Amino acid sequence: MADCNPPLSYEASATTTHQHEATSLPSEVVSCLKNSRFLHLATCADFTPHISLMSYTYLPSTPYDPYPTIIMTTNPASRKTNHLLSNPRVSLLVHDWVSHRPPTRTSNPHGERDGSPPPAATRSSLASLLLNLNTSALSSISTTITGQARFLEPGSDEEKWCKERHLENNTFEEEEMSFGQQQRMDPSQRRPSLAIDSDVRVVTVQVREGRIADWKGGVRDWVLLPVEQTQGLVNGV
Repeated sequence: MADCNPPLSYEASATTTHQHEATSLPSEVVSCLKNSRFLHLATCADFTPHISLMSYTYLPSTPYDPYPTIIMTTNPASRKTNHLLSNPRVSLLVHDWVSHRPPTRTSNPHGERDGSPPPAATRSSLASLLLNLNTSALSSISTTITGQARFLEPGSDEEKWCKERHLENNTFEEEEMSFGQQQRMDPSQRRPSLAIDSDVRVVTVQVREGRIADWKGGVRDWVLLPVEQTQGLVNGV
């Protein structure tokens, strides 16, 4: 008899699971933070959660913070800004998975579906090869980061420094055109993919703890040891 169990682990994760403590971030987390272009920022106020898609900059450390840091900017009149002012606790989701759902293997006996995932479609061997190559080049995990957001003091040296790094790290060689087409630009003509107005608020989040989840539902918690506990250690020992 064929195994009817789904290929998902559904691992219990209500409590700390397979916790990993180290003086540096797990390599999968670093890869995820470096490869992803956007993250999801979850804020909450008055018991109403809110999620925003954010451009961000990840840095292993800054002159103002020894911990790995995520830099974001937000409109001072936005909902997320109001949330953060009343409740700085945040959750970030970062992943670089393929962003579309692949067709299902089995046909639907009840006709075409309107929902997801899409029905199976005929695909050439070349298209399948390219899809597999693109998929294998991406990570198979996502990471959730929990912590406190901090608004930088307007006009401060730290705010100016973080704004400059944020602009530098969100200037891409390829600008996306309509319908997924891309145009290669002269490096001398590259421009930032985002604009930072003078009144924008700069937000940073220390990367201290979180969770890794794989596509099968397995989870692992991770914690970055406090800097004061690593002073005097050689290679973390």
